Amino acid sequence: MQWLKLKLQFIFIICILISSAWGQLGRDPNGYLTYCPCMGRFGNQADHFLGSLAFAKALNRTLILPPWVEYRKGELRSRQVPFNTYFEVEPLQEYHRVITMADFMWHLADDVWPESERVSFCYMERKSLQVEKNDPEKPNCHAKDGNPFGPFWDTFHIDFVRSEFYGPLHFDVHHSAIAAKWQAKYPPETWPVLAFTGAPASFPVQLENCQLQQYMHWSQRYRDGAREFIREQLPRGAFLGIHLRNGIDWVRACEHVKDSQHLFASPQCLGYKNERGPLYPELCMPSKEAIVRQIKRTIKNVRQTQPNNEIKSVFVASDSNHMIGELSTALTRMGISVHKLPEDDPYLDLAILGQSNHFIGNCISSYSAFVKRERDSHGFPSYFWGFPKEKERQQAKAHEEL
Repeated sequence: MQWLKLKLQFIFIICILISSAWGQLGRDPNGYLTYCPCMGRFGNQADHFLGSLAFAKALNRTLILPPWVEYRKGELRSRQVPFNTYFEVEPLQEYHRVITMADFMWHLADDVWPESERVSFCYMERKSLQVEKNDPEKPNCHAKDGNPFGPFWDTFHIDFVRSEFYGPLHFDVHHSAIAAKWQAKYPPETWPVLAFTGAPASFPVQLENCQLQQYMHWSQRYRDGAREFIREQLPRGAFLGIHLRNGIDWVRACEHVKDSQHLFASPQCLGYKNERGPLYPELCMPSKEAIVRQIKRTIKNVRQTQPNNEIKSVFVASDSNHMIGELSTALTRMGISVHKLPEDDPYLDLAILGQSNHFIGNCISSYSAFVKRERDSHGFPSYFWGFPKEKERQQAKAHEEL
Protein backbone atom coordinates (compact mmCIF):
# COMPACT_ATOMS: atom_id res chain seq x y z
CA MET A 1 0.00 0.00 0.00
CA GLN A 2 2.82 2.37 0.92
CA TRP A 3 4.57 1.46 -2.35
CA LEU A 4 1.44 2.30 -4.35
CA LYS A 5 1.08 5.63 -2.54
CA LEU A 6 4.69 6.58 -3.34
CA LYS A 7 4.17 5.57 -6.97
CA LEU A 8 1.08 7.77 -7.28
CA GLN A 9 2.94 10.69 -5.70
CA PHE A 10 5.78 10.20 -8.18
CA ILE A 11 3.35 10.15 -11.13
CA PHE A 12 1.66 13.29 -9.80
CA ILE A 13 4.98 15.13 -9.60
CA ILE A 14 5.90 14.07 -13.14
CA CYS A 15 2.53 15.33 -14.41
CA ILE A 16 3.11 18.68 -12.72
CA LEU A 17 6.54 18.99 -14.33
CA ILE A 18 5.18 18.08 -17.76
CA SER A 19 2.30 20.51 -17.33
CA SER A 20 4.73 23.24 -16.31
CA ALA A 21 6.93 22.57 -19.33
CA TRP A 22 3.96 22.69 -21.71
CA GLY A 23 2.73 25.82 -19.96
CA GLN A 24 6.03 27.53 -20.75
CA LEU A 25 5.52 26.58 -24.41
CA GLY A 26 2.01 28.00 -24.49
CA ARG A 27 1.18 30.44 -27.27
CA ASP A 28 2.32 34.01 -26.68
CA PRO A 29 -0.59 36.37 -27.53
CA ASN A 30 1.96 39.13 -28.13
CA GLY A 31 3.46 37.27 -31.06
CA TYR A 32 6.90 36.06 -32.07
CA LEU A 33 9.95 37.32 -33.91
CA THR A 34 12.62 35.31 -35.70
CA TYR A 35 15.34 35.88 -38.29
CA CYS A 36 18.16 34.31 -40.24
CA PRO A 37 21.60 35.25 -38.80
CA CYS A 38 22.86 35.34 -42.35
CA MET A 39 25.63 37.95 -42.18
CA GLY A 40 29.13 36.88 -41.28
CA ARG A 41 30.49 34.39 -38.81
CA PHE A 42 29.98 34.09 -35.09
CA GLY A 43 31.25 37.53 -34.02
CA ASN A 44 28.91 39.33 -36.40
CA GLN A 45 26.03 37.02 -35.53
CA ALA A 46 26.54 37.69 -31.82
CA ASP A 47 26.39 41.46 -32.41
CA HIS A 48 23.17 40.99 -34.34
CA PHE A 49 21.74 38.70 -31.70
CA LEU A 50 22.02 41.34 -28.96
CA GLY A 51 20.30 43.90 -31.18
CA SER A 52 17.56 41.43 -32.13
CA LEU A 53 16.99 40.59 -28.47
CA ALA A 54 16.53 44.28 -27.66
CA PHE A 55 14.24 44.70 -30.68
CA ALA A 56 12.05 41.76 -29.64
CA LYS A 57 11.71 43.17 -26.13
CA ALA A 58 10.77 46.62 -27.46
CA LEU A 59 8.03 45.02 -29.62
CA ASN A 60 7.07 42.76 -26.68
CA ARG A 61 7.30 39.68 -28.89
CA THR A 62 8.90 36.37 -27.90
CA LEU A 63 12.25 35.98 -29.65
CA ILE A 64 12.62 32.65 -31.43
CA LEU A 65 16.30 31.86 -30.90
CA PRO A 66 17.84 31.03 -34.27
CA PRO A 67 20.61 28.47 -34.55
CA TRP A 68 24.14 29.74 -35.17
CA VAL A 69 25.19 29.59 -38.81
CA GLU A 70 28.56 27.93 -39.30
CA TYR A 71 30.72 27.38 -42.36
CA ARG A 72 32.90 24.27 -42.38
CA LYS A 73 35.93 23.90 -44.59
CA GLY A 74 35.19 21.81 -47.65
CA GLU A 75 31.40 22.00 -47.23
CA LEU A 76 29.31 23.92 -49.76
CA ARG A 77 26.29 24.46 -47.50
CA SER A 78 26.28 26.15 -44.12
CA ARG A 79 25.46 24.24 -40.96
CA GLN A 80 22.89 25.35 -38.43
CA VAL A 81 23.96 24.69 -34.83
CA PRO A 82 21.24 24.95 -32.14
CA PHE A 83 21.49 28.10 -30.05
CA ASN A 84 21.74 26.15 -26.78
CA THR A 85 24.75 24.17 -27.98
CA TYR A 86 26.88 27.11 -26.93
CA PHE A 87 24.68 29.21 -24.64
CA GLU A 88 22.05 28.59 -22.00
CA VAL A 89 18.49 29.67 -22.69
CA GLU A 90 17.33 30.26 -19.11
CA PRO A 91 19.50 33.34 -18.30
CA LEU A 92 18.04 35.13 -21.34
CA GLN A 93 14.58 34.73 -19.80
CA GLU A 94 15.66 37.15 -17.07
CA TYR A 95 15.68 39.87 -19.72
CA HIS A 96 12.91 38.80 -22.10
CA ARG A 97 10.86 35.87 -23.34
CA VAL A 98 12.73 33.50 -25.67
CA ILE A 99 12.21 30.04 -27.14
CA THR A 100 14.52 27.92 -29.29
CA MET A 101 13.51 27.58 -32.90
CA ALA A 102 13.37 23.79 -32.56
CA ASP A 103 10.89 24.07 -29.67
CA PHE A 104 8.79 26.61 -31.53
CA MET A 105 8.65 24.61 -34.75
CA TRP A 106 7.99 21.32 -32.98
CA HIS A 107 5.39 22.44 -30.44
CA LEU A 108 3.80 25.69 -31.67
CA ALA A 109 4.31 26.38 -35.37
CA ASP A 110 1.39 24.31 -36.69
CA ASP A 111 -1.02 26.34 -34.60
CA VAL A 112 0.68 29.75 -34.46
CA TRP A 113 2.32 29.85 -37.89
CA PRO A 114 0.70 27.42 -40.32
CA GLU A 115 2.43 26.81 -43.65
CA SER A 116 -0.14 28.82 -45.58
CA GLU A 117 0.62 31.96 -43.55
CA ARG A 118 4.42 32.04 -43.55
CA VAL A 119 5.57 35.44 -44.80
CA SER A 120 9.17 36.62 -45.12
CA PHE A 121 10.06 40.17 -44.08
CA CYS A 122 12.68 42.35 -45.74
CA TYR A 123 13.23 46.09 -46.02
CA MET A 124 12.95 46.13 -49.81
CA GLU A 125 13.03 43.73 -52.73
CA ARG A 126 15.97 41.35 -52.73
CA LYS A 127 17.04 40.37 -56.23
CA SER A 128 17.47 36.71 -57.07
CA LEU A 129 20.35 35.17 -58.99
CA GLN A 130 18.03 32.39 -60.10
CA VAL A 131 15.59 34.53 -62.11
CA GLU A 132 16.26 35.16 -65.78
CA LYS A 133 16.66 38.82 -66.72
CA ASN A 134 13.85 38.57 -69.27
CA ASP A 135 11.53 36.80 -66.84
CA PRO A 136 9.76 39.49 -64.80
CA GLU A 137 8.27 38.53 -61.47
CA LYS A 138 6.61 40.17 -58.51
CA PRO A 139 8.93 41.89 -56.01
CA ASN A 140 10.16 39.29 -53.55
CA CYS A 141 12.44 38.90 -50.53
CA HIS A 142 13.85 35.68 -51.97
CA ALA A 143 14.38 34.65 -48.38
CA LYS A 144 15.81 31.25 -49.32
CA ASP A 145 17.97 32.30 -52.24
CA GLY A 146 21.63 31.44 -51.72
CA ASN A 147 23.75 30.17 -48.86
CA PRO A 148 23.20 30.42 -45.89
CA PHE A 149 19.63 31.64 -46.52
CA GLY A 150 18.31 28.44 -48.10
CA PRO A 151 20.02 25.94 -45.77
CA PHE A 152 18.95 27.96 -42.72
CA TRP A 153 15.21 27.86 -43.40
CA ASP A 154 15.41 24.36 -44.90
CA THR A 155 16.73 23.06 -41.57
CA PHE A 156 13.21 23.58 -40.21
CA HIS A 157 11.35 22.84 -43.47
CA ILE A 158 10.17 26.45 -43.71
CA ASP A 159 8.90 27.84 -47.02
CA PHE A 160 7.37 31.25 -47.51
CA VAL A 161 4.16 31.95 -49.41
CA ARG A 162 4.88 35.63 -49.98
CA SER A 163 7.01 38.62 -49.00
CA GLU A 164 6.39 41.71 -46.90
CA PHE A 165 8.45 44.89 -47.33
CA TYR A 166 8.62 46.79 -44.06
CA GLY A 167 10.54 49.88 -45.24
CA PRO A 168 10.81 52.65 -44.14
CA LEU A 169 10.53 51.17 -40.63
CA HIS A 170 13.85 50.52 -38.88
CA PHE A 171 15.24 48.83 -35.76
CA ASP A 172 16.61 51.65 -33.59
CA VAL A 173 14.26 51.32 -30.62
CA HIS A 174 16.48 53.40 -28.32
CA HIS A 175 16.35 56.76 -30.07
CA SER A 176 12.86 56.86 -31.57
CA ALA A 177 9.28 55.72 -31.09
CA ILE A 178 9.69 53.13 -33.84
CA ALA A 179 8.52 50.21 -31.65
CA ALA A 180 5.01 51.67 -31.47
CA LYS A 181 4.96 52.03 -35.27
CA TRP A 182 5.91 48.38 -35.70
CA GLN A 183 3.19 47.32 -33.28
CA ALA A 184 0.61 49.46 -35.06
CA LYS A 185 1.48 48.24 -38.56
CA TYR A 186 2.00 44.58 -37.61
CA PRO A 187 -0.29 43.69 -34.69
CA PRO A 188 0.19 40.15 -33.36
CA GLU A 189 -3.44 39.25 -34.00
CA THR A 190 -2.88 39.37 -37.76
CA TRP A 191 0.92 39.00 -37.81
CA PRO A 192 1.70 36.35 -35.18
CA VAL A 193 5.26 35.81 -36.46
CA LEU A 194 7.65 38.35 -37.95
CA ALA A 195 10.27 36.30 -39.83
CA PHE A 196 13.13 38.43 -41.15
CA THR A 197 15.48 37.46 -43.97
CA GLY A 198 18.28 39.06 -41.96
CA ALA A 199 18.76 40.17 -38.38
CA PRO A 200 16.56 43.09 -37.24
CA ALA A 201 19.59 44.83 -35.77
CA SER A 202 22.54 46.99 -36.71
CA PHE A 203 26.21 46.05 -37.03
CA PRO A 204 28.25 46.69 -35.06
CA VAL A 205 26.04 46.28 -32.01
CA GLN A 206 24.52 49.51 -30.71
CA LEU A 207 26.18 50.87 -27.58
CA GLU A 208 22.87 50.59 -25.69
CA ASN A 209 22.73 46.85 -26.40
CA CYS A 210 26.26 45.92 -25.31
CA GLN A 211 25.17 45.34 -21.72
CA LEU A 212 22.82 42.55 -22.85
CA GLN A 213 25.91 40.33 -23.07
CA GLN A 214 25.44 39.67 -19.34
CA TYR A 215 22.54 37.36 -20.20
CA MET A 216 24.64 35.16 -22.51
CA HIS A 217 25.95 32.34 -20.34
CA TRP A 218 28.08 29.58 -21.80
CA SER A 219 26.54 26.12 -21.81
CA GLN A 220 27.75 23.61 -19.22
CA ARG A 221 29.94 21.89 -21.80
CA TYR A 222 31.92 25.04 -22.54
CA ARG A 223 32.11 26.21 -18.93
CA ASP A 224 33.52 22.82 -17.96
CA GLY A 225 35.87 22.75 -20.96
CA ALA A 226 37.30 26.17 -20.15
CA ARG A 227 37.79 25.33 -16.47
CA GLU A 228 39.42 22.00 -17.29
CA PHE A 229 41.89 23.55 -19.76
CA ILE A 230 42.83 26.35 -17.37
CA ARG A 231 43.24 23.95 -14.46
CA GLU A 232 45.13 21.19 -16.28
CA GLN A 233 47.08 22.94 -19.04
CA LEU A 234 48.07 26.35 -17.65
CA PRO A 235 50.53 26.93 -14.78
CA ARG A 236 49.01 27.99 -11.49
CA GLY A 237 48.62 31.75 -11.29
CA ALA A 238 47.27 34.53 -13.47
CA PHE A 239 47.27 34.21 -17.26
CA LEU A 240 47.03 36.64 -20.16
CA GLY A 241 44.61 35.79 -22.96
CA ILE A 242 45.31 37.19 -26.42
CA HIS A 243 43.41 37.11 -29.69
CA LEU A 244 45.38 37.31 -32.95
CA ARG A 245 43.60 37.96 -36.26
CA ASN A 246 46.11 37.35 -39.05
CA GLY A 247 44.52 35.08 -41.67
CA ILE A 248 44.60 36.08 -45.34
CA ASP A 249 40.96 37.19 -45.28
CA TRP A 250 41.78 39.52 -42.39
CA VAL A 251 44.82 40.93 -44.22
CA ARG A 252 42.50 41.85 -47.09
CA ALA A 253 39.88 43.32 -44.76
CA CYS A 254 42.51 45.56 -43.15
CA GLU A 255 43.20 47.15 -46.54
CA HIS A 256 39.93 49.08 -46.05
CA VAL A 257 41.22 50.91 -42.97
CA LYS A 258 42.65 53.77 -45.03
CA ASP A 259 39.24 54.50 -46.55
CA SER A 260 37.10 54.15 -43.41
CA GLN A 261 36.16 56.03 -40.27
CA HIS A 262 34.77 52.83 -38.73
CA LEU A 263 35.53 49.24 -39.61
CA PHE A 264 33.64 46.29 -38.12
CA ALA A 265 33.91 46.51 -34.31
CA SER A 266 36.26 49.51 -34.15
CA PRO A 267 33.82 51.60 -32.04
CA GLN A 268 34.67 49.36 -29.09
CA CYS A 269 37.98 51.16 -28.69
CA LEU A 270 37.65 54.33 -30.79
CA GLY A 271 34.10 55.17 -29.72
CA TYR A 272 30.97 55.31 -31.86
CA LYS A 273 31.76 58.90 -32.88
CA ASN A 274 35.53 58.38 -33.04
CA GLU A 275 35.77 60.37 -29.83
CA ARG A 276 38.93 58.43 -28.93
CA GLY A 277 40.65 58.98 -32.24
CA PRO A 278 40.56 57.98 -35.91
CA LEU A 279 41.13 54.54 -37.40
CA TYR A 280 44.73 53.54 -38.19
CA PRO A 281 46.36 50.40 -39.68
CA GLU A 282 48.07 49.13 -36.49
CA LEU A 283 44.68 48.60 -34.85
CA CYS A 284 43.76 46.08 -37.50
CA MET A 285 47.08 44.36 -38.25
CA PRO A 286 49.80 44.99 -35.64
CA SER A 287 53.28 43.75 -36.51
CA LYS A 288 54.76 40.72 -34.75
CA GLU A 289 57.28 43.01 -33.09
CA ALA A 290 54.53 45.29 -31.79
CA ILE A 291 52.61 42.29 -30.45
CA VAL A 292 55.64 41.04 -28.52
CA ARG A 293 56.36 44.52 -27.15
CA GLN A 294 52.80 44.99 -25.94
CA ILE A 295 52.68 41.56 -24.29
CA LYS A 296 55.95 42.22 -22.46
CA ARG A 297 54.75 45.67 -21.40
CA THR A 298 51.47 44.25 -20.09
CA ILE A 299 53.26 41.54 -18.09
CA LYS A 300 55.68 44.07 -16.59
CA ASN A 301 52.87 46.49 -15.71
CA VAL A 302 50.96 43.72 -13.92
CA ARG A 303 54.10 42.69 -12.01
CA GLN A 304 54.58 46.26 -10.84
CA THR A 305 50.97 46.96 -9.91
CA GLN A 306 49.81 43.48 -8.82
CA PRO A 307 52.90 41.66 -7.47
CA ASN A 308 50.74 39.02 -5.75
CA ASN A 309 48.91 38.15 -8.96
CA GLU A 310 51.59 38.28 -11.63
CA ILE A 311 51.07 36.68 -15.03
CA LYS A 312 52.56 33.18 -15.38
CA SER A 313 51.36 32.20 -18.87
CA VAL A 314 49.85 33.41 -22.14
CA PHE A 315 46.91 31.71 -23.87
CA VAL A 316 46.61 32.37 -27.61
CA ALA A 317 43.48 32.21 -29.77
CA SER A 318 43.89 32.83 -33.49
CA ASP A 319 42.21 32.28 -36.83
CA SER A 320 45.55 31.44 -38.45
CA ASN A 321 49.02 31.96 -36.95
CA HIS A 322 49.18 31.53 -33.16
CA MET A 323 52.83 32.71 -33.09
CA ILE A 324 53.63 30.05 -30.47
CA GLY A 325 57.29 29.80 -31.50
CA GLU A 326 57.92 33.54 -31.65
CA LEU A 327 56.14 34.24 -28.38
CA SER A 328 57.81 31.37 -26.53
CA THR A 329 61.24 32.58 -27.63
CA ALA A 330 60.45 36.16 -26.58
CA LEU A 331 58.90 35.30 -23.19
CA THR A 332 61.03 32.39 -21.93
CA ARG A 333 63.45 34.66 -20.07
CA MET A 334 60.51 36.24 -18.27
CA GLY A 335 59.41 32.80 -17.05
CA ILE A 336 56.24 32.89 -19.16
CA SER A 337 54.87 29.83 -20.99
CA VAL A 338 52.70 30.10 -24.11
CA HIS A 339 49.71 27.85 -24.83
CA LYS A 340 46.94 27.12 -27.34
CA LEU A 341 44.22 24.50 -27.66
CA PRO A 342 45.50 21.18 -29.04
CA GLU A 343 42.64 21.24 -31.58
CA ASP A 344 40.98 24.37 -32.95
CA ASP A 345 37.69 25.23 -31.25
CA PRO A 346 36.79 28.92 -31.63
CA TYR A 347 34.00 28.69 -29.04
CA LEU A 348 36.20 27.11 -26.39
CA ASP A 349 38.81 29.76 -27.22
CA LEU A 350 36.18 32.41 -26.46
CA ALA A 351 35.17 30.79 -23.18
CA ILE A 352 38.82 30.62 -22.05
CA LEU A 353 39.58 34.20 -23.12
CA GLY A 354 36.58 35.36 -21.13
CA GLN A 355 38.11 33.83 -17.98
CA SER A 356 41.65 35.17 -18.44
CA ASN A 357 42.99 37.56 -15.82
CA HIS A 358 43.97 40.02 -18.54
CA PHE A 359 43.01 40.14 -22.22
CA ILE A 360 44.44 41.80 -25.34
CA GLY A 361 42.18 41.71 -28.38
CA ASN A 362 41.84 43.19 -31.84
CA CYS A 363 39.87 46.46 -31.82
CA ILE A 364 38.46 45.81 -35.30
CA SER A 365 37.37 42.21 -34.69
CA SER A 366 33.81 41.38 -33.64
CA TYR A 367 35.20 38.11 -32.21
CA SER A 368 37.38 40.14 -29.83
CA ALA A 369 34.38 42.37 -29.15
CA PHE A 370 32.42 39.38 -27.86
CA VAL A 371 35.19 38.66 -25.34
CA LYS A 372 35.40 42.34 -24.35
CA ARG A 373 31.66 42.56 -23.65
CA GLU A 374 31.68 39.37 -21.60
CA ARG A 375 34.62 40.61 -19.57
CA ASP A 376 32.99 44.01 -19.07
CA SER A 377 29.97 42.27 -17.56
CA HIS A 378 32.29 40.73 -14.93
CA GLY A 379 34.53 43.77 -14.42
CA PHE A 380 37.60 42.06 -15.96
CA PRO A 381 40.31 44.23 -17.64
CA SER A 382 40.74 44.25 -21.44
CA TYR A 383 43.15 45.99 -23.82
CA PHE A 384 43.62 46.27 -27.59
CA TRP A 385 46.59 45.80 -29.89
CA GLY A 386 48.14 49.13 -30.82
CA PHE A 387 45.71 51.19 -28.74
CA PRO A 388 46.51 53.85 -27.91
CA LYS A 389 49.32 54.40 -30.42
CA GLU A 390 52.76 53.65 -29.00
CA LYS A 391 53.91 57.24 -29.53
CA GLU A 392 50.85 58.59 -27.73
CA ARG A 393 51.40 56.09 -24.92
CA GLN A 394 55.04 57.18 -24.54
CA GLN A 395 54.04 60.85 -24.54
CA ALA A 396 51.37 60.20 -21.90
CA LYS A 397 53.90 58.35 -19.73
CA ALA A 398 56.42 61.17 -20.05
CA HIS A 399 53.71 63.69 -19.13
CA GLU A 400 52.81 61.66 -16.02
CA GLU A 401 56.47 61.53 -14.96
CA LEU A 402 56.78 65.29 -15.37
